[in-house]
Amino acid sequence: MRILLKLVLDCDADAAWRALHSPRAVAELYGPLVDLAPMSAAGLPGRLEPSADVPVQLRLAGMTLGRQLIQVSERYTRDARGPVRILRDSGIPLTGPLSALEVWDHQMAVSPAPHDATKTLWRDRLVIGGAAALPLWPVLWAAWQWRAARLRALAPTWAYDPEPDPT
Repeated sequence: MRILLKLVLDCDADAAWRALHSPRAVAELYGPLVDLAPMSAAGLPGRLEPSADVPVQLRLAGMTLGRQLIQVSERYTRDARGPVRILRDSGIPLTGPLSALEVWDHQMAVSPAPHDATKTLWRDRLVIGGAAALPLWPVLWAAWQWRAARLRALAPTWAYDPEPDPT
């Protein structure tokens, strides 16, 4: 089963790509409803790097929803409009209701928006599978609608201002 989002965000593709690698930015997508917290005493890494395994705990109003492993990989391709960068989370829910899923494949693609390179075309695809997929699909679909609203609200805050040149 799939859940898809396709949005134009009010930030450039470089800013969206940086946000995809930021555990803090990812956590903000689910806030303030769901809190994403590190399972490690070392905390969340500053950046989600390819091939890293990042265990996190999800909480709703202080109650544990479950633990999840974020496992990141990247790929780069082109479409008719130009370069496309894809971040894939092929980690898996470890505990909680989502751990009943047998398949969890989340891919997010960013590219310059058609006709406006100052904006980002964001494509988000979650594929779930297993016996629990059908009953969990409506809950995840609703969570992805929340995610879309949060993406639209937060994207303008992802702008990056480089440090001024000291010369």
